[in-house]
Amino acid sequence: MKRTLKYTLWIGFVTTCVINLQVKAQSPFYDEIQHFKRQDSAHFPLQNAILFVGSSSFRKWEDVQSYFPDKKIINRGFGGSELSDLIRYANMIIIPYHPKQIVIYAGENDLAYSDTITPAIVLSRVKTLFTLIRSALPEVPIIYVSIKPSPSREKLMPEMEEANKMIKKFILIKKKAVFIDVYHKMVDKHSKPIPGIFRQDNLHMNAKGYHIWQKAIAPYLVN
Repeated sequence: MKRTLKYTLWIGFVTTCVINLQVKAQSPFYDEIQHFKRQDSAHFPLQNAILFVGSSSFRKWEDVQSYFPDKKIINRGFGGSELSDLIRYANMIIIPYHPKQIVIYAGENDLAYSDTITPAIVLSRVKTLFTLIRSALPEVPIIYVSIKPSPSREKLMPEMEEANKMIKKFILIKKKAVFIDVYHKMVDKHSKPIPGIFRQDNLHMNAKGYHIWQKAIAPYLVN
């Protein structure tokens, strides 16, 4: 009897481990999300803070708090993420914080990772994320930061501009929602990415690039 019980417990343990490994293997950014959950368990962020959520352009903005010293900022950027990932993990890294405002940067990777992803698909994903947030947090203002013109993805700039136009049109008719165009603040008179505002990878920004974002975003942050 005892041997049977031990065997049953062992099978249950092994099954749980296998399931956990499968979830980890199948879920993009599993480790990053678990890291956020551990942070929250140790010290849950204050409610009514401003949540920055999105891809690596936010994740690498590690000193974002210093750019907005009079605000309480939660940074939940995770590198390489697409809009579909924000949708997948919204109930873990957006909704629980009950932020007083949400700032989103996502969509660039969607276009970059697959030739089958069109500006229309990016818009559809934005709509899904927007609806999801609005359903759970109907009064929370939302900022969508436009897709930026990364030099390493210069061939995608026409698609980026088209996606930005479509998203802007969608956001403009929504209440408590703002579209911030950083794209045109980051190109020169020849519509080329401004040199000197990106890191060596020509994808992520340096401090000069983030100062452009700071000036664009700051006027729209709630008190």
